[in-house]
Amino acid sequence: MFEKNLLLPYLLDIYGSLLSDRKRELLDYYYGEDYSLSEISELTGISRQGVRDSIKKSEAELLGFEDKLRLFEKRKDAESLIKEAKSLAEGNTALTAVLDALEEAAT
Repeated sequence: MFEKNLLLPYLLDIYGSLLSDRKRELLDYYYGEDYSLSEISELTGISRQGVRDSIKKSEAELLGFEDKLRLFEKRKDAESLIKEAKSLAEGNTALTAVLDALEEAAT
């Protein structure tokens, strides 16, 4: 069994629509539902090895998207900057409200 990369569920959320329905389904079973490769194999009718290969290829695609587009990294940076700005804006309710709205839009 191979180790699960904990970054992948976040990347699936961001880039999942760029994958085929089948790849997205397999990754959702694996990361979202925490099914084993054998369980996914039984559900889909794909061999266990086929499920593993598909998941590994899909993971590589998601990591490639992030390597090129860096949307997860940018989201993380934006959240950090918003948090810092909120601490600096303490007491300014109008600015805090704007930062809250920005934070909501960033997620």
